[in-house]
Amino acid sequence: MNQETLTLLNGINQAIIKFRGIYSLWSKQHHIPYHEMLVLYTVREHGYCSQKQLCDNYLLPKQTIHNVISSMKKDGILKLDETHCKGREKTFVLSDKGKDYAAPFLQSLDSVENYALEQLGTAKLQTLTDLLLEYTLALNTALEKSEKSPETKE
Repeated sequence: MNQETLTLLNGINQAIIKFRGIYSLWSKQHHIPYHEMLVLYTVREHGYCSQKQLCDNYLLPKQTIHNVISSMKKDGILKLDETHCKGREKTFVLSDKGKDYAAPFLQSLDSVENYALEQLGTAKLQTLTDLLLEYTLALNTALEKSEKSPETKE
């Protein structure tokens, strides 16, 4: 691989790490665990969440998400949501206590994200999202191809 390609790949990896790091920093500043913030973020987007959904969306281990959801249920922040359950896949929503707990966090996060969106613009954000999803698909295809290739087996 040539140096220009290595520099491009390193640049995108660093940008993604820094992007996620800002959410981690925001979580730390608000004294909320990062994975708990991901749960609240998902509930904000969909109105509910499931362990499978969180694991799939954020590529996190099942045990990690299980522990986070269990803790949030124990603290009375999440409750089981029968209306969106699919077979054995349980879904969760914010309890009344959870809504009160999450409201200031989500309002703060909305404010930060809205400011950033004003700086970047929706068209650029859409382009960025489309390109990242396209690159992710290409990487996944390459990974699957390399797993099947006899050259990679030792």
